[in-house]
Amino acid sequence: MKNPPVMDATTRRWRAALFLFMLAIGVSMASWVARTPAVRDALDVTTGSMGLVLFGLSVGSMAGVLVSGGLVRRHGGRLVIAVGAGLLVAGLLVIAGGAALEMSAGVFCGLALFGAGMGLAEVAFNIEGAAVERAVGRPVLPVLHGCFSLGTVVGALVGMGLTAVRFPVGRHLAVIAVAVAAAGVWTVRALPAGTGQEGPEAGDGGRTGGVRAQVEVWRDRRLVLIGLIVLAMAFAEGSANDWLPLLMVDGHGTSATAGSLTFMLFAVAMTTGRFTGGPLLVRYGPAAVVRASALVAAVGVALVIFSDSALLAGAAVVLWGLGASLGFPVTISAAGEGVRNASARVAAVSTAGYAAFLVGPPSLGFLADHVGLRNAMVVVLVLLAGAALITRALRTPSSGAGVEPPGAQVPGVSQSDLV
Repeated sequence: MKNPPVMDATTRRWRAALFLFMLAIGVSMASWVARTPAVRDALDVTTGSMGLVLFGLSVGSMAGVLVSGGLVRRHGGRLVIAVGAGLLVAGLLVIAGGAALEMSAGVFCGLALFGAGMGLAEVAFNIEGAAVERAVGRPVLPVLHGCFSLGTVVGALVGMGLTAVRFPVGRHLAVIAVAVAAAGVWTVRALPAGTGQEGPEAGDGGRTGGVRAQVEVWRDRRLVLIGLIVLAMAFAEGSANDWLPLLMVDGHGTSATAGSLTFMLFAVAMTTGRFTGGPLLVRYGPAAVVRASALVAAVGVALVIFSDSALLAGAAVVLWGLGASLGFPVTISAAGEGVRNASARVAAVSTAGYAAFLVGPPSLGFLADHVGLRNAMVVVLVLLAGAALITRALRTPSSGAGVEPPGAQVPGVSQSDLV
């Protein structure tokens, strides 16, 4: 087997920049989540009213996710990430100001800006990460997403500590904004220009940057199956993020502290799986790894649902986290591997994944009103089992139309960089 290219300093800096800013996004997201109770107290609103404030994050995130792929194909990933970073910083500052001034509308607007920046940046980051993988011939996206998971652990721990000492939430988020700004400046300067950018020279009359191209990529049956896999895996991850603490408190009778610690255990398991999954992908391939991951996650979810032991359910969360950890990044990598129009395909699968991650899990709340939260999680279990049955779609196409020749040029990277 041919050894993968050795990265030079430029390519290593490109990869490190992606890792750094993904870490920063995770820290900023967890910092907000950890201080949500403090923001609610500062605004002096009910839980229902706080839900309306939180809706700003969902609106902004989906708006950013939906337009990011087209913007990358038109302007390149670096510009989109720069805009996303600016919106992230602005959002954090507006949230901090809104909390300090006790303005619910201000926090809503800040969350919308923050969500839009996160949606723009993360889809662009997936496109950049897939390009790095094609350039260096080894897995990058699992560690990239692992950096986000690690950031959420760090941000949650810092947030818990500052909450314990009653540090003002406005100052906390302002400091995080400054740190994100610094990471964003370094990241944007390290990224190559034009990654993911496509135009008339791609041979399609310039349609790749429009809505038509976003629809046309889904005519590929393999991509549809990949999209179904990412829907299931992202839904499993998002369901834990949204419901796991409450699932342990209401479904298993644990304390609120134990529920929070269980979520921390899930986050650590996700981080561990993403940082250690690379060698498994190299040895066994994405299809086998994601199949095993889906089954491991399904076992964990089943134990959480059907076990009457809170201790066993809490331990099973480790299986849930480990199993869900690789699904999202590996499916995104498979979408852009070995084919032309890779950035459009990566953007399409990323959008599907983030839609499932952001929009799908909240719908479980409506079902839980009728059957209970534990029983509602059966939906997650069924989706994971279904994903395990179609992982053959993750195998790299060996031949046929649309396959890139070996050594194909990656936008923004010269062949002399890969020596």
